[in-house]
Amino acid sequence: MTKHISIFGVGLIGGSLALCFKGKPGVTVTGYAHNQDYADQVIAKDVVDHVTLSVEEAAQNADVIFLCVPVGSLEEYMIRLSQLTLKPGCIITDVGSTKASIAACASQLVLQDAYFIGGHPMAGSERSGVGAASTVLFENAYYVLTPSAHVPQEKLDVLEDLLSYTRAHIVKVEPKLHDEIVGAISHLPHVIAVALVNQISHYNEENPLYRTLAAGGFRDITRIASSDPIVWRDILLNNRNVMLSLLRDWNDGIQTFMEMLQGGDGAAIEEAFRSAGSFRSELPERRKGMIVSQYDLYIDVPDHPGIIGRIATELGTNSINLSNMQIIESREDVPGVMRLSFRNELEQERAKSLLLSQGHSVYQ
Repeated sequence: MTKHISIFGVGLIGGSLALCFKGKPGVTVTGYAHNQDYADQVIAKDVVDHVTLSVEEAAQNADVIFLCVPVGSLEEYMIRLSQLTLKPGCIITDVGSTKASIAACASQLVLQDAYFIGGHPMAGSERSGVGAASTVLFENAYYVLTPSAHVPQEKLDVLEDLLSYTRAHIVKVEPKLHDEIVGAISHLPHVIAVALVNQISHYNEENPLYRTLAAGGFRDITRIASSDPIVWRDILLNNRNVMLSLLRDWNDGIQTFMEMLQGGDGAAIEEAFRSAGSFRSELPERRKGMIVSQYDLYIDVPDHPGIIGRIATELGTNSINLSNMQIIESREDVPGVMRLSFRNELEQERAKSLLLSQGHSVYQ
Protein backbone atom coordinates (compact mmCIF):
# COMPACT_ATOMS: atom_id res chain seq x y z
CA MET A 1 0.00 0.00 0.00
CA THR A 2 1.47 3.35 -1.06
CA LYS A 3 2.17 5.94 1.64
CA HIS A 4 1.66 9.48 0.38
CA ILE A 5 3.92 12.12 1.94
CA SER A 6 3.30 15.83 1.39
CA ILE A 7 5.87 18.48 2.22
CA PHE A 8 4.89 22.12 2.55
CA GLY A 9 8.01 24.24 2.18
CA VAL A 10 10.60 22.33 0.15
CA GLY A 11 13.69 24.19 1.33
CA LEU A 12 16.75 22.95 3.18
CA ILE A 13 14.81 20.94 5.80
CA GLY A 14 11.79 20.02 3.68
CA GLY A 15 13.95 19.15 0.69
CA SER A 16 16.26 17.01 2.81
CA LEU A 17 13.29 15.13 4.26
CA ALA A 18 11.95 14.62 0.74
CA LEU A 19 15.28 13.18 -0.38
CA CYS A 20 15.26 10.79 2.59
CA PHE A 21 11.77 9.50 1.63
CA LYS A 22 11.85 9.66 -2.18
CA GLY A 23 12.37 6.32 -3.87
CA LYS A 24 11.71 4.26 -0.76
CA PRO A 25 9.43 1.24 -1.26
CA GLY A 26 5.76 2.20 -1.27
CA VAL A 27 6.41 5.92 -0.70
CA THR A 28 5.50 8.86 -2.94
CA VAL A 29 6.44 12.44 -2.09
CA THR A 30 4.53 15.56 -3.11
CA GLY A 31 5.96 19.01 -2.60
CA TYR A 32 3.92 22.18 -2.21
CA ALA A 33 5.53 25.35 -3.60
CA HIS A 34 4.12 28.83 -3.05
CA ASN A 35 4.94 30.05 -6.58
CA GLN A 36 5.99 28.72 -9.96
CA ASP A 37 9.57 30.00 -9.76
CA TYR A 38 10.20 27.98 -6.62
CA ALA A 39 8.33 25.01 -8.05
CA ASP A 40 10.77 25.07 -10.97
CA GLN A 41 13.71 24.99 -8.53
CA VAL A 42 12.20 21.99 -6.72
CA ILE A 43 11.64 20.20 -10.02
CA ALA A 44 15.21 20.92 -11.15
CA LYS A 45 16.60 19.53 -7.88
CA ASP A 46 14.43 16.38 -8.30
CA VAL A 47 13.76 16.03 -4.57
CA VAL A 48 10.07 15.05 -4.85
CA ASP A 49 7.92 12.91 -7.12
CA HIS A 50 5.37 15.64 -7.78
CA VAL A 51 5.14 19.41 -7.25
CA THR A 52 1.95 21.41 -6.88
CA LEU A 53 0.98 25.04 -6.29
CA SER A 54 -2.29 23.95 -4.67
CA VAL A 55 -2.58 23.50 -0.90
CA GLU A 56 -5.68 21.39 -1.42
CA GLU A 57 -4.01 19.07 -3.92
CA ALA A 58 -0.96 18.61 -1.71
CA ALA A 59 -3.08 17.81 1.35
CA GLN A 60 -6.07 15.85 0.09
CA ASN A 61 -4.50 12.40 -0.32
CA ALA A 62 -1.64 12.69 2.17
CA ASP A 63 -1.01 10.11 4.86
CA VAL A 64 1.63 12.35 6.45
CA ILE A 65 1.99 16.11 6.01
CA PHE A 66 5.23 17.85 6.94
CA LEU A 67 4.96 21.59 7.54
CA CYS A 68 8.43 22.90 6.78
CA VAL A 69 7.45 26.56 6.50
CA PRO A 70 8.92 29.36 8.68
CA VAL A 71 7.89 29.40 12.35
CA GLY A 72 5.90 32.59 11.76
CA SER A 73 3.72 30.82 9.16
CA LEU A 74 3.07 27.52 10.96
CA GLU A 75 -0.20 28.49 12.63
CA GLU A 76 -1.53 29.92 9.36
CA TYR A 77 -0.95 26.58 7.63
CA MET A 78 -2.40 24.60 10.53
CA ILE A 79 -5.60 26.66 10.36
CA ARG A 80 -5.73 26.19 6.59
CA LEU A 81 -5.39 22.40 6.93
CA SER A 82 -8.09 22.29 9.61
CA GLN A 83 -10.49 23.74 7.03
CA LEU A 84 -9.84 20.96 4.52
CA THR A 85 -11.16 17.42 4.33
CA LEU A 86 -8.04 15.39 4.99
CA LYS A 87 -7.49 11.70 4.51
CA PRO A 88 -8.81 9.80 7.58
CA GLY A 89 -5.98 9.14 9.99
CA CYS A 90 -3.70 11.74 8.39
CA ILE A 91 -0.67 12.75 10.48
CA ILE A 92 0.37 16.42 10.46
CA THR A 93 3.82 17.28 11.77
CA ASP A 94 6.13 20.29 11.57
CA VAL A 95 9.84 21.05 11.80
CA GLY A 96 9.73 24.37 13.67
CA SER A 97 12.38 25.21 16.25
CA THR A 98 9.70 26.24 18.76
CA LYS A 99 7.01 23.82 19.83
CA ALA A 100 4.72 25.22 22.53
CA SER A 101 2.86 27.71 20.32
CA ILE A 102 2.14 25.33 17.45
CA ALA A 103 1.11 22.60 19.91
CA ALA A 104 -1.33 25.01 21.56
CA CYS A 105 -2.69 26.05 18.17
CA ALA A 106 -3.22 22.44 17.09
CA SER A 107 -4.99 21.61 20.35
CA GLN A 108 -7.54 24.35 19.71
CA LEU A 109 -8.34 23.28 16.16
CA VAL A 110 -10.80 20.63 15.05
CA LEU A 111 -8.71 18.37 12.83
CA GLN A 112 -11.49 15.84 12.26
CA ASP A 113 -9.80 12.43 11.89
CA ALA A 114 -6.26 13.83 11.72
CA TYR A 115 -3.48 14.00 14.31
CA PHE A 116 -0.83 16.61 14.98
CA ILE A 117 2.61 15.56 16.25
CA GLY A 118 5.10 18.38 16.73
CA GLY A 119 8.60 17.78 15.42
CA HIS A 120 11.98 19.46 15.34
CA PRO A 121 15.02 18.00 13.54
CA MET A 122 17.99 19.50 15.37
CA ALA A 123 20.25 19.86 12.35
CA GLY A 124 20.91 22.51 9.77
CA SER A 125 23.42 23.93 7.35
CA GLU A 126 25.19 27.19 6.66
CA ARG A 127 23.37 27.11 3.31
CA SER A 128 19.63 27.41 2.71
CA GLY A 129 17.03 26.59 0.09
CA VAL A 130 16.25 23.42 -1.82
CA GLY A 131 19.64 23.61 -3.52
CA ALA A 132 21.26 22.79 -0.17
CA ALA A 133 19.03 19.76 0.53
CA SER A 134 20.92 16.58 1.42
CA THR A 135 20.10 12.98 2.29
CA VAL A 136 22.61 13.07 5.16
CA LEU A 137 21.49 16.33 6.81
CA PHE A 138 19.79 14.55 9.73
CA GLU A 139 22.13 11.60 10.10
CA ASN A 140 23.43 11.32 13.68
CA ALA A 141 21.29 14.30 14.75
CA TYR A 142 18.49 14.38 17.31
CA TYR A 143 14.97 14.60 15.93
CA VAL A 144 12.61 15.80 18.67
CA LEU A 145 8.94 14.81 18.68
CA THR A 146 6.40 16.46 20.98
CA PRO A 147 3.23 14.33 20.78
CA SER A 148 0.23 15.24 22.88
CA ALA A 149 -1.38 12.67 25.17
CA HIS A 150 -4.36 12.10 22.83
CA VAL A 151 -2.23 10.94 19.87
CA PRO A 152 -2.59 7.15 19.50
CA GLN A 153 0.63 5.19 19.85
CA GLU A 154 0.06 3.64 16.44
CA LYS A 155 0.20 7.09 14.82
CA LEU A 156 3.40 7.91 16.65
CA ASP A 157 4.83 4.58 15.48
CA VAL A 158 3.95 5.43 11.87
CA LEU A 159 5.82 8.73 12.06
CA GLU A 160 8.81 7.21 13.81
CA ASP A 161 9.04 4.43 11.22
CA LEU A 162 8.99 7.01 8.45
CA LEU A 163 11.65 9.13 10.15
CA SER A 164 13.93 6.11 10.40
CA TYR A 165 14.86 6.92 6.79
CA THR A 166 16.56 10.09 8.07
CA ARG A 167 18.90 8.05 10.31
CA ALA A 168 18.30 10.58 13.07
CA HIS A 169 17.84 9.71 16.76
CA ILE A 170 14.25 10.22 17.90
CA VAL A 171 13.69 11.93 21.27
CA LYS A 172 10.29 12.70 22.80
CA VAL A 173 10.00 15.92 24.81
CA GLU A 174 7.13 17.98 26.20
CA PRO A 175 6.69 21.14 24.05
CA LYS A 176 7.35 23.72 26.78
CA LEU A 177 10.47 21.91 27.97
CA HIS A 178 11.69 21.70 24.39
CA ASP A 179 11.42 25.47 24.02
CA GLU A 180 13.27 26.08 27.28
CA ILE A 181 16.17 23.79 26.32
CA VAL A 182 16.46 24.93 22.71
CA GLY A 183 16.14 28.53 23.84
CA ALA A 184 19.19 28.05 26.06
CA ILE A 185 21.41 26.07 23.68
CA SER A 186 20.53 27.80 20.41
CA HIS A 187 18.37 30.91 20.65
CA LEU A 188 20.35 32.55 23.47
CA PRO A 189 23.75 32.04 21.75
CA HIS A 190 22.37 33.69 18.62
CA VAL A 191 21.23 36.73 20.62
CA ILE A 192 24.60 36.95 22.38
CA ALA A 193 26.50 36.72 19.10
CA VAL A 194 24.38 39.45 17.51
CA ALA A 195 24.73 41.72 20.54
CA LEU A 196 28.51 41.20 20.64
CA VAL A 197 29.00 41.91 16.93
CA ASN A 198 26.83 45.04 17.16
CA GLN A 199 28.82 46.22 20.19
CA ILE A 200 32.09 45.89 18.28
CA SER A 201 30.47 47.53 15.25
CA HIS A 202 29.64 50.59 17.37
CA TYR A 203 33.23 50.77 18.64
CA ASN A 204 34.44 50.46 15.05
CA GLU A 205 32.58 53.63 14.09
CA GLU A 206 35.06 55.51 16.27
CA ASN A 207 38.11 53.43 15.40
CA PRO A 208 38.26 51.13 12.31
CA LEU A 209 41.05 49.14 13.95
CA TYR A 210 38.35 47.13 15.77
CA ARG A 211 37.21 45.57 12.50
CA THR A 212 40.77 45.08 11.30
CA LEU A 213 41.81 43.13 14.38
CA ALA A 214 38.50 41.29 14.87
CA ALA A 215 39.24 38.69 12.19
CA GLY A 216 40.13 35.08 12.88
CA GLY A 217 38.80 33.78 16.17
CA PHE A 218 36.32 36.61 16.71
CA ARG A 219 34.76 35.94 13.34
CA ASP A 220 34.53 32.23 14.14
CA ILE A 221 32.85 32.56 17.54
CA THR A 222 30.32 35.07 16.23
CA ARG A 223 29.51 33.43 12.86
CA ILE A 224 25.92 32.70 13.91
CA ALA A 225 25.31 36.45 14.03
CA SER A 226 25.06 36.20 10.22
CA SER A 227 21.92 34.03 10.43
CA ASP A 228 18.78 34.96 8.50
CA PRO A 229 17.24 38.06 10.19
CA ILE A 230 13.63 37.24 9.26
CA VAL A 231 13.85 33.64 10.42
CA TRP A 232 15.34 34.69 13.75
CA ARG A 233 12.88 37.51 14.24
CA ASP A 234 10.06 34.97 14.10
CA ILE A 235 11.83 32.41 16.29
CA LEU A 236 12.70 34.87 19.06
CA LEU A 237 9.29 36.52 19.13
CA ASN A 238 7.61 33.12 19.17
CA ASN A 239 9.78 32.05 22.11
CA ARG A 240 9.82 35.47 23.79
CA ASN A 241 8.85 34.43 27.33
CA VAL A 242 11.57 31.78 27.46
CA MET A 243 14.07 34.24 25.99
CA LEU A 244 13.24 36.95 28.52
CA SER A 245 13.84 34.51 31.36
CA LEU A 246 17.12 33.30 29.81
CA LEU A 247 18.33 36.84 29.24
CA ARG A 248 17.62 37.73 32.85
CA ASP A 249 19.77 34.76 33.89
CA TRP A 250 22.43 35.84 31.40
CA ASN A 251 22.46 39.34 32.87
CA ASP A 252 22.88 37.83 36.33
CA GLY A 253 25.88 35.87 35.07
CA ILE A 254 27.44 38.97 33.52
CA GLN A 255 26.81 40.90 36.73
CA THR A 256 28.67 38.18 38.64
CA PHE A 257 31.66 38.59 36.31
CA MET A 258 31.56 42.35 36.84
CA GLU A 259 31.64 41.79 40.58
CA MET A 260 34.61 39.41 40.22
CA LEU A 261 36.53 42.06 38.26
CA GLN A 262 35.55 44.91 40.53
CA GLY A 263 36.68 42.91 43.54
CA GLY A 264 39.85 41.64 41.86
CA ASP A 265 38.73 38.09 42.65
CA GLY A 266 41.18 36.08 40.56
CA ALA A 267 40.26 32.80 42.23
CA ALA A 268 36.59 33.20 41.26
CA ILE A 269 37.54 34.01 37.66
CA GLU A 270 39.73 30.90 37.51
CA GLU A 271 36.92 28.77 38.90
CA ALA A 272 34.43 30.16 36.39
CA PHE A 273 36.70 29.19 33.49
CA ARG A 274 37.53 25.83 35.11
CA SER A 275 33.87 24.99 35.64
CA ALA A 276 32.93 26.02 32.10
CA GLY A 277 35.82 24.05 30.63
CA SER A 278 34.86 20.96 32.59
CA PHE A 279 31.23 21.01 31.41
CA ARG A 280 32.20 21.81 27.83
CA SER A 281 34.57 18.85 27.73
CA GLU A 282 31.60 16.59 28.47
CA LEU A 283 29.62 17.80 25.46
CA PRO A 284 29.41 15.30 22.58
CA GLU A 285 31.69 16.24 19.69
CA ARG A 286 30.44 13.97 16.93
CA ARG A 287 26.71 14.54 17.09
CA LYS A 288 24.91 17.18 15.09
CA GLY A 289 23.15 19.92 16.99
CA MET A 290 21.17 23.13 16.62
CA ILE A 291 24.22 25.22 15.78
CA VAL A 292 25.90 23.98 12.63
CA SER A 293 29.36 22.53 13.20
CA GLN A 294 32.36 23.82 11.31
CA TYR A 295 34.65 21.41 9.51
CA ASP A 296 37.77 23.51 9.06
CA LEU A 297 41.47 22.76 8.80
CA TYR A 298 44.29 25.28 9.14
CA ILE A 299 47.58 24.92 7.31
CA ASP A 300 50.82 26.84 7.69
CA VAL A 301 51.96 27.66 4.16
CA PRO A 302 54.95 29.66 2.93
CA ASP A 303 54.27 32.56 0.59
CA HIS A 304 55.54 30.73 -2.47
CA PRO A 305 54.07 31.06 -5.97
CA GLY A 306 51.61 28.28 -6.79
CA ILE A 307 51.33 26.83 -3.26
CA ILE A 308 47.59 27.50 -3.01
CA GLY A 309 46.89 25.92 -6.37
CA ARG A 310 48.97 22.86 -5.51
CA ILE A 311 47.05 22.22 -2.30
CA ALA A 312 43.69 22.64 -4.04
CA THR A 313 44.86 20.29 -6.81
CA GLU A 314 45.96 17.67 -4.28
CA LEU A 315 42.51 17.69 -2.73
CA GLY A 316 40.72 17.58 -6.08
CA THR A 317 42.88 14.75 -7.39
CA ASN A 318 41.82 12.69 -4.38
CA SER A 319 38.12 13.56 -4.84
CA ILE A 320 37.95 15.56 -1.61
CA ASN A 321 35.30 18.28 -1.85
CA LEU A 322 36.46 21.67 -0.63
CA SER A 323 33.67 24.14 0.20
CA ASN A 324 35.81 27.21 0.91
CA MET A 325 39.39 28.40 1.12
CA GLN A 326 40.70 31.50 2.89
CA ILE A 327 44.16 33.00 3.40
CA ILE A 328 44.17 34.52 6.86
CA GLU A 329 47.70 35.93 6.67
CA SER A 330 50.33 35.77 3.97
CA ARG A 331 53.35 38.08 3.79
CA GLU A 332 56.71 37.76 2.11
CA ASP A 333 59.03 35.44 4.04
CA VAL A 334 56.39 34.86 6.70
CA PRO A 335 54.27 31.67 6.85
CA GLY A 336 50.68 32.28 5.91
CA VAL A 337 47.68 30.52 7.42
CA MET A 338 45.25 28.86 5.06
CA ARG A 339 41.80 27.85 6.24
CA LEU A 340 40.15 25.01 4.34
CA SER A 341 36.44 24.38 4.93
CA PHE A 342 34.59 21.15 4.19
CA ARG A 343 30.93 20.10 4.06
CA ASN A 344 31.23 17.29 6.58
CA GLU A 345 33.54 15.54 9.02
CA LEU A 346 34.41 12.73 6.63
CA GLU A 347 35.80 15.13 4.02
CA GLN A 348 37.66 17.00 6.75
CA GLU A 349 39.33 13.83 8.06
CA ARG A 350 40.26 12.62 4.57
CA ALA A 351 41.85 15.98 3.80
CA LYS A 352 43.74 16.02 7.08
CA SER A 353 45.23 12.57 6.47
CA LEU A 354 46.22 13.47 2.90
CA LEU A 355 47.83 16.79 3.76
CA LEU A 356 49.72 15.37 6.74
CA SER A 357 51.05 12.54 4.56
CA GLN A 358 52.41 15.15 2.16
CA GLY A 359 54.29 16.99 4.89
CA HIS A 360 51.98 19.93 5.50
CA SER A 361 51.53 21.33 9.00
CA VAL A 362 47.81 20.83 9.68
CA TYR A 363 45.78 21.72 12.78
CA GLN A 364 42.14 22.19 13.76
